[in-house]
Amino acid sequence: MQDTASNNRRRLTYAGEPRVLPGYEHVKRYWDPTRNQYAAKILPGEYYVTVENEAITTVLGSCISACVRDPVFGVGGMNHFMLPQSGGRATDSWNDSLVSASARYGNVAMEHLITDIQKFGGVRENLEVKITGGGKVLAIMSDVGRRNIQFVREYIRTEGLRLLAEDVGDVYPRKVLYDPRTGRVQVKKLRTLHNDTIYRREEQYMERLVRPPQRAAQEVFGGDIELF
Repeated sequence: MQDTASNNRRRLTYAGEPRVLPGYEHVKRYWDPTRNQYAAKILPGEYYVTVENEAITTVLGSCISACVRDPVFGVGGMNHFMLPQSGGRATDSWNDSLVSASARYGNVAMEHLITDIQKFGGVRENLEVKITGGGKVLAIMSDVGRRNIQFVREYIRTEGLRLLAEDVGDVYPRKVLYDPRTGRVQVKKLRTLHNDTIYRREEQYMERLVRPPQRAAQEVFGGDIELF
């Protein structure tokens, strides 16, 4: 006979599934028994917003995730984006003339996330932001991760948002778990990998981003940080 705790856990798995906000039905969600909570898993180019008791998770290499929430009205979300590598010489500035046209993808990723948080009850003045990612993990000439970090810091500054914490840079991919209800961000640096899925996924994402703008846009958009 199964114990009462196991039965309760099973009932919560099926009966307690949080509702999905309109527009996010495509995002994969799963039950995490270690945290007794549902989680939404986002891929490069995706973002997710929730008003429920659920986490958002992803794995980052050169990409950035911004974790944004309104702690007053209980709505928040996370994105996963990468600026495309520009043609020509390397540049250190996200708003350099050679990359400004492409940098709008980072802008759109941030603006979509913030707009949807406001759409579902958030107030811009309440928003708090934590960022992570931007590791130098791709074997390419320019440091895309560093450019991503510069971009998101500048975006937050110019938009007047509050940056509460960050875990960025280094050379390792990261597994990220964000709980918008509490604002807790957990980051695990992946010092050893069993396969190259992360690298291939980001390379494919970058290939999509450097295609002509209209085609690329159609494909792409649709507490302190703690290590664990």
